Amino acid sequence: MTPLRVVMVTGAYYPELSGAGLQCRQLIHALKDRMTFLVLTTAVDRSLPAEGLVEGIRVYRIAVDVRRLWSKAWAAVRLVGLLVRLRWGFDIVHLHGMSQKSWLVIAWARLFRKPIMIKLTSAGDDDPLSIRRKHPLAFRWYAQADRFIGVSPRLEELYRASGLPAGKFWLIPNGVDGERFRPRALEERQVLKDALGVPQAAVMVLFVGFFSREKCPHVLFDAWARLHHDGLPQTALVFVGATRSPYYEVDHRLAEEIREAARRLGLEGKVIFAGESRAVEQYYAAADLFVLPSLREGLPNTLLEAMASGLCCIASRIPGITDTLIDHGVNGLLVRPGDALELEQALRQALEAPASAHAWGRRARKTVEERWVIDRVAEQYLAAYQQLASPGTSRRECAAL
Repeated sequence: MTPLRVVMVTGAYYPELSGAGLQCRQLIHALKDRMTFLVLTTAVDRSLPAEGLVEGIRVYRIAVDVRRLWSKAWAAVRLVGLLVRLRWGFDIVHLHGMSQKSWLVIAWARLFRKPIMIKLTSAGDDDPLSIRRKHPLAFRWYAQADRFIGVSPRLEELYRASGLPAGKFWLIPNGVDGERFRPRALEERQVLKDALGVPQAAVMVLFVGFFSREKCPHVLFDAWARLHHDGLPQTALVFVGATRSPYYEVDHRLAEEIREAARRLGLEGKVIFAGESRAVEQYYAAADLFVLPSLREGLPNTLLEAMASGLCCIASRIPGITDTLIDHGVNGLLVRPGDALELEQALRQALEAPASAHAWGRRARKTVEERWVIDRVAEQYLAAYQQLASPGTSRRECAAL
């Protein structure tokens, strides 16, 4: 039997970093022995090859400067040419999120009668209600997809409120590599702390994500800075993620504002800006606390990674999303989004009760092992692909294949 061939369409792919690209890469790694994949992605790094192998997978890149209209127009022309060239090279189109190029891909897939799967990655961005509000005409194209994958109950709720056919929706969460992200022995953690320049005596508070107003690194800084006048254990705040980028979400002023505030408060030596990292597991391994202060998410990779690493996690309470991962006071803490005072209180609680914080981290790891490891998630995607290729087959029958 010929393996199914799936083209993965993303906004960025390794070595460029994005949440959707990360999930795409993990899924490919988990299923590449049973399916054939190729990747179609845009890229902002023009030094990356337009076509080549990445970890044995064929990747096609279209360079684009998202700040320039002519660049986006030329990228669209090249995308059409590439789609025509590849039209017989795969069986299923899998869109990881929605962007401007997605509409061309959907139109092309419909023309050549290719099944379309759309993964909904973020509530308030690419869920059906948001797409209808932002792109009322293009919503007709969006609605023609054969399968919608939602990563959290909140996205399922938004999908069902849209009136789209219930049978087209499958709930499949994001997954995490439980071997790459795992608890580490004390000796290894100490070595990693030294390598990162974090004092051994300091409690390392970690943020992972790009610098946007919705990710709220400034809220975390404000909450953390309040702790330094109350005789609590010495802490260091480590930011991992892009502070500058051509992508519109990244606001370079945030890092500048935080640096200035740290200088003003005499805390500059305790704040580390690590930038983007392709070895982010080392930061989780070295950290003591992880904070996700976001206003909006789909099912955050970073929270899954931190929990898998056995960290005490503090996250914004986003109904149907983060509260499906964290049971407040059992395997982590939840706070009101954007509330620096409540976040400060949660940080204080974790710092003043380290035994409880360690217990929350252990339970967080167990939570991930029960449902969110990538191998389990990949099996659900395999069934979804098989069902698209054989529409008369039920979900249960596909899972049994």
